[in-house]
Amino acid sequence: MGSDSDLVVMREAVSILKEFEVDFDIHIISAHRSPERIHTFSLEVEKKYDVLIAGAGGAAHLAGVIASLTPIPVIGVPMLTSGLGGLDSLLSMVQMPSGIPVPTMSIGKAGAINAALLAIQILSVSDSGLRQKIILYKKKLSDGVEKKNKEVRKEFGLS
Repeated sequence: MGSDSDLVVMREAVSILKEFEVDFDIHIISAHRSPERIHTFSLEVEKKYDVLIAGAGGAAHLAGVIASLTPIPVIGVPMLTSGLGGLDSLLSMVQMPSGIPVPTMSIGKAGAINAALLAIQILSVSDSGLRQKIILYKKKLSDGVEKKNKEVRKEFGLS
């Protein structure tokens, strides 16, 4: 993540990764305040990781800088910002030039959750155990919607 202030959002991704028992690591590296560090990290990242999640706010160049220097997938999570509500972060991530893909999630906590799920889905291409966990997770989501549907219909006397 670009700053420790992003941790409140990125904890959501960590929670999902833990739920799926996926190993993870955390770094605070600013694209602007520690450019040498991000450069070194980006050049060495593929030796240790298969996919990255990069959360950043404001100019939000973290995901793009890393993606420009590594062949592994980098998923962007734009942070909610006080000035523009996270739109600045979102646009910084989705406006990548041709050849530097950064799949970008929604702003904030939902984005962090979806980034973790996308990372897990990427990993599940070569891990059938993770694939089964994703299938069960999605079934649980569907079952939850059906349960809520029945509760609402019952509340209004509908069958």
